[in-house]
Amino acid sequence: MAPQSNAGAGAEAELPEYAGHYRLESRLGSGGMGVVHLARSTSGMKLAVKVVHAEFAKDPEFRGRFRQEVAAARRVSGAFTAPVVDADPEADRPWMATLFIPGPTLSDEVKRNGPLDAARLRRLMAGLAEALRDIHRVGVVHRDLKPSNVLLAEDGPKVIDFGISRPSDSELRTETGKLIGTPPYMAPEQFRRPREVGPAADVFALGSVLVHAATGRGPFDSDSPYVVAYQVVHDEPDLSGVPDELAPLLLRCLAKEPEDRPTPDELMRELRSVSASYDTQAFIPAQRTAGAAEPEPPAREPARQPGRRPGRRALLVGGALVAVVSGAFASVRLAGLGDPVAEEVPARTVPAAFGGWEAVPVPKSGGSPKCSYGVGMLLCAQGGVVVGLDPSDGSVLWRHSGAEQTVSDRPPVAAGGLVQSYADGGRRLQALDPATGALVWQRTVPAQGSPGLAGGTLLIAGSDGTVTGVDGASGDTSWSRRTAGLGGASLVSFAGDSLVYATSTSDDGSRTRVTAVDPDTGDVRWEARLNGMLEPVGAQDGSVCFLSVDPDSRDTTAVVRYSPRSGATTRVALPVSRPDVHATVRGDVVYLLAAGGSLEAVDLRTQKRLWSLQTSVSRASAPVADARHVYVSTPDGRLLAVRARDGRLLGQTSPRLGKASDQVVAAVPEPVVVDGRVYAAAPDGSVFAVDGRSPSAW
Repeated sequence: MAPQSNAGAGAEAELPEYAGHYRLESRLGSGGMGVVHLARSTSGMKLAVKVVHAEFAKDPEFRGRFRQEVAAARRVSGAFTAPVVDADPEADRPWMATLFIPGPTLSDEVKRNGPLDAARLRRLMAGLAEALRDIHRVGVVHRDLKPSNVLLAEDGPKVIDFGISRPSDSELRTETGKLIGTPPYMAPEQFRRPREVGPAADVFALGSVLVHAATGRGPFDSDSPYVVAYQVVHDEPDLSGVPDELAPLLLRCLAKEPEDRPTPDELMRELRSVSASYDTQAFIPAQRTAGAAEPEPPAREPARQPGRRPGRRALLVGGALVAVVSGAFASVRLAGLGDPVAEEVPARTVPAAFGGWEAVPVPKSGGSPKCSYGVGMLLCAQGGVVVGLDPSDGSVLWRHSGAEQTVSDRPPVAAGGLVQSYADGGRRLQALDPATGALVWQRTVPAQGSPGLAGGTLLIAGSDGTVTGVDGASGDTSWSRRTAGLGGASLVSFAGDSLVYATSTSDDGSRTRVTAVDPDTGDVRWEARLNGMLEPVGAQDGSVCFLSVDPDSRDTTAVVRYSPRSGATTRVALPVSRPDVHATVRGDVVYLLAAGGSLEAVDLRTQKRLWSLQTSVSRASAPVADARHVYVSTPDGRLLAVRARDGRLLGQTSPRLGKASDQVVAAVPEPVVVDGRVYAAAPDGSVFAVDGRSPSAW
């Protein structure tokens, strides 16, 4: 790609072709400090990449501020912001990549189409209040909320540009005498005592932004920033043209003293009382829910067990969070919004309470362990070490480490009565004795694929279409055969299913070939050529479920189920395409979690979407479901529990951050659910267990 020209004043004559691994396709806009590009990841995901101007890249103070911007954006990355995907503040030209969010800024919308009507103003105010609530809960003050920093996305407003935001625990402070912000949207204290600016300054800015959205001008208006500054500090705001029902609220937001302004939570409560027509769903396409809910069993709060970490509704403000927002959720369903709900199994049916535990299986090894359950124990891999943990108390039963091992992106699994783990970056398969952790056998795995597992057999696909069945107990080859059409195919298997599936997609993405292989013999049980680019995510009762992916954007557009017995295909389109989706299947329901934090349930039997929940968590783990709950692990080490029936948040654990808390992890290990207990891993290197029957007690 030829370098892109940039005719903007003060910008470089030519722009870079890449930022890190991301190819820059076109310029979205530029500001005083950098240029924002539309880019794509290797998988095709659309990104907005901010690249710092070369002149500022040489300034150590600016680099420090850019590092702070990246840290702040990672903390608040979630449903109400543009989630951070990657960043490199230390590059020659520092850059940060966030998910691309289509939609105009509030500034452009008002400029092109005029002020917003009262209904849209209420929805905008509600969305910005939710955004500020989550931003403040992770200890960040934005300090530059203005119309050009609000994106009007189809699912609600997004707050962007944390260039001058400040975490409450930051050591980088505003210099004495230096004003930072945009005068028409700055609070009085930003002019009078800029070193003492707190969350209330963002509420003042919200009031100014809403006045602009309602009238096309600010509450303090002048061509001179000095006059505006005087007006902000001394004059009353001009609210002429603001709808009568919103004017009192905005007047409170624009109070001169920070303590006189409402908090975001207070704003949301008062907005609900402003009008019975207040509707938080208005930014989101119309959604269907399941039928009327049956009454829940009586809730009972169990006693907390010694050693358990108490649950909290708000995150700690200390430490930099990794691309997540505090436990703030907006659930889209008929029941409306609400706090986490207590849901306990009636006392007469509950066995002895499980107290939970926390362990660090591999001390001084960074990152989250990757775990699974098998042969009666929790099997975890971290830093080239495989560990067997007692699931009842987290004690280490054995450790296995070997030379020249590197971390694999797959957890160990049980097959043939042994523990199968991956070494040398997944290029070597090794089997361990579950009693001692000693090596029993090992063999090389082709670099281009990962083994599929079904029962006690591992299937390895070669690039020439040869599929080899390996006995999990001995490591010997049980069978090997070449099957037409399997060259370069990926193999996948699912718990509780007896087949392994090989999929390959046509070059144009219009067709997917699916082959079901018997792991014991290598026989092809069935084969189908299905429309679209499909990714298998689960199998139930002989049918296979897929995500339908757009070949260009790689966004998920639908959920598909294929029944080989009848040859029937069921397709349920999503109302909005979702980027980078993880999914799991339980019965007729598919649970999907997108990179931006949207969790939703699709019923393939009724062909309807049951519910949708904005988790505010960016790039979390794949969801895991049991009969009652859906569980998700977050990049900051929290475990979330959502009620499977209606998508309501039930509980979450505290964050468990590691030393590298300013880094975005490539993948978050999914939790493990066994007999009502949930096991999860965290970036601080810990593995912890909680009682899955009582999420409200976490």
